[in-house]
Amino acid sequence: MTGFVYMMSDKPRGVIYTGVTSDLHGRIWEHRNEIHKGFTQKYRAKNLVWFENHPNIVLAIQREKSLKRYMREWKIKLIEELNPTWIDLYERIDEIENVYRPHPNTREWNDYN
Repeated sequence: MTGFVYMMSDKPRGVIYTGVTSDLHGRIWEHRNEIHKGFTQKYRAKNLVWFENHPNIVLAIQREKSLKRYMREWKIKLIEELNPTWIDLYERIDEIENVYRPHPNTREWNDYN
């Protein structure tokens, strides 16, 4: 089962929420429709501005934990490399392939090949 790490925002360079899921379409739909009370509902972070694919949910969870430690400017750089105008990517999920590739010298390299 693949995994996804994603970021939601309310506006360009606005609030950033980082999450992980095995069902990107379903999870983003839940955020957009305020199915669960929480951060994205409180801060109106309904736009999917960035996501990446992982071979399985365990690796996606590891990456999410890493991204949550990133400084805000690093997260903005990641988002703007994929989505410079911060448009909502929800309708284009199936058109975008953003597969995470760790550095070849890292421990995780073999998990992605």
